[in-house]
Formats: sequence, structure tokens, C-alpha cells
Amino acid sequence: MADDSARLTSRRHPTVAEDEIRGTAEGTAPVPLSVLDLVTVGAGRTATDALRTSVAIARLAESRGFHRYWVAEHHSMPGVASSSPAVILAHLAAHTSRIRLGSGGVMLPNHAPLVIAEQFGTLEAMAPGRVDLGLGRAPGTDGATAAALRRTDRLHEGADDFPEQLMELTRFLDDDFPDGHPYRRIHAVPGPVQATSPGGVQSPHRPPIWLLGSSGFSARLAGSLGLPFAFAHHFSAQNTIPALDLYRESFRPSAVLDEPYALIGVSALATDDEREARRQVRAAALNMIRLRTGRPGLVPTPEEAEAYEFSPMEEEFANSWNANVIHGTADEVRSGLDDLHKRTGADELMLTGNAHSGDVRLRSYELIADAYGLPTA
Repeated sequence: MADDSARLTSRRHPTVAEDEIRGTAEGTAPVPLSVLDLVTVGAGRTATDALRTSVAIARLAESRGFHRYWVAEHHSMPGVASSSPAVILAHLAAHTSRIRLGSGGVMLPNHAPLVIAEQFGTLEAMAPGRVDLGLGRAPGTDGATAAALRRTDRLHEGADDFPEQLMELTRFLDDDFPDGHPYRRIHAVPGPVQATSPGGVQSPHRPPIWLLGSSGFSARLAGSLGLPFAFAHHFSAQNTIPALDLYRESFRPSAVLDEPYALIGVSALATDDEREARRQVRAAALNMIRLRTGRPGLVPTPEEAEAYEFSPMEEEFANSWNANVIHGTADEVRSGLDDLHKRTGADELMLTGNAHSGDVRLRSYELIADAYGLPTA
């Protein structure tokens, strides 16, 4: 690992431009704003409905100056239709033309690095210069499902081997395994090898790699490798500032970045009426309670949540969970996001709006864009 780390940090990588990572703040936003989409499926809705909503939000985000649009890998969750990020990103690429698209993230231990290199090389060919490869080391699901995905019950090894898997993936993307390596004659296609074939013309560009995390491990690794870092504030808020501090303290300039760059995922939901925001996030909290207690399902309606009798423990969880969801009117959400930026110093805010209705989610991003005076197409 030490040799690979030195390789990654010692030379200016010719295929990743720093301005593909660092966005530009639009309107009065303090930093670039982006979108994280879980492709949530509400009760009475289908996965087709959810994916249509994703297209609508991506097109809105592009037209209003959001910097990037990421989808997350989750498995065995009826209310989350994002088990195949690469497939969804290809679909979104066909319906957008400028916004950056990426994974937030692909769970690397679930997959062979070569497969990811092939998938994201294909996405890069579809949408040149606007694809991000965000990587996580968690399974994105429960242990039994992770075992089925990986065809092994030795799950701890996937996390422990993450740095080595990362270096293998990077070498496949760059097509630069050294002579004598068992993979030297294996190439990820589409990829750089096509430029070396007779008559080959291939862009040297490849998707920039991001490391994702909800604790200190990936923060330290991203810093030591000089990679951009994305922290899951939306479900690990108590660890946000320690992880960002660790990332910045560990950072070493690299072929990719001269200075640290960290975004945080933020649960944020704006509605035209404050009461409606409370109704929506309470339903989302009920959905999380069911997930955490082994009863995952479709996202309930606000009416179902209003009729549900929360136990004292569930009520405590819902209140604690919603304390980290920035919700309310557009002005209230803007104020909350501004405050969060001041407290964390994050370089980018990636917003995820969880609600039963796709229309509510779409309206939330529209209201936030208006609150910050983001441009219109």
C-alpha cells in the first residue's frame, strides 16, 4: 500500500482536472450546491415513478446551477430503488448535458475493481468530462445481503482490504499496472488502452475518484492520498466536524488536489408551508425507524405517519433524527444551510430531500434554488 500511495500522490495526474472537483458557488449560496438522490419509492408509487422523479430533479438541478448529481448504492430496501448506480447514471446522462453525474457512492467491497472500472469507463464515454466516481467501503445494506452480493460471509475483509482494492481500481482506470504484475495484460475497456491500439484515438480523461465515509477511516485515507472527501452528515452528524478535521490534518497534496476539498451530504427539505415540512420529515423518520428495526418498506405517506402511534423510544428517535434534517420554508432552510456551512467549513453542500412524494422533493430543490437566487436556464 505504501508504494501505491506514493505513486498516487507524487505525480500530476494528466487525466483529472482540479476544476472538475471544485465547483463554483452560484447566486448567494456560500458554496456550490449539489444533489444526492436515493431514488426513494413512496407507498402507492413504483420504481418507475421514482426514476422519472430522478430525471425531473436532475434536469431541474442542471437548469438551476447545482454543481453535481449523485446517486447512492443501496440493496434490499423496498423504499430505495438505487441498487445499480451505473445504470441510473447512464439513464440520467441521456437526459442531461452539463451537470456532473456520479456515485455517492459505489460500495467498492461489493464489486470487483475491474467491473467498476469498466462501468465508469463506459459512463465516461457516454458523458465525457462530467462523471464522478465516489467510493465507499460499507456494504450499503445488512450483513446477509452483503454476503449474497459478495458471495462470502467474510465481510470484515472487504472493509479491511479497501485501500488495496482502491489502488487496484485506480490502476485499472489508468491502465498502468507495472511489468510483472498478474494484471499487466488486463485492460478496462473503455479506457486508456484503446489509445495504444493501432489507429486508436482515446481520450486520456477518466472520472475523478472521491472517497466517502461516515467515520474517520475514509477521512484519513482520503487525506493521505490527496483525494476529495465526501462525508455523510445526513446520517452521522455527530462525526462530521471530527472527520473533516481529520481529513484536513491528514491531507497531502497529490496529483489530483493541491488543497483539501470536502463536501457533506445534508438532509434538507423545503416546502411552501412550515407545517407541511414537519409532516414530511416525520414520515421520513418513521421510514427510518422501520429500517433500523429490520422492517424496511416503502416510504410512508404523511397521513400514515400522523395516524401511527409512536412508542416513547420511537418518538425519541424521530425527534433526534429530525434534529439533523434542515426543514421548513425556503428561508428557514437557507438559514440552516448557511449555519451548517459556517460550523463545518465544508467546501460543498450536497442536499438530499427525502419525502414520500416526488413532487414534494422536486418542489424542495426549486424552493432552495430560488432562496439562493440560483440562475435559471
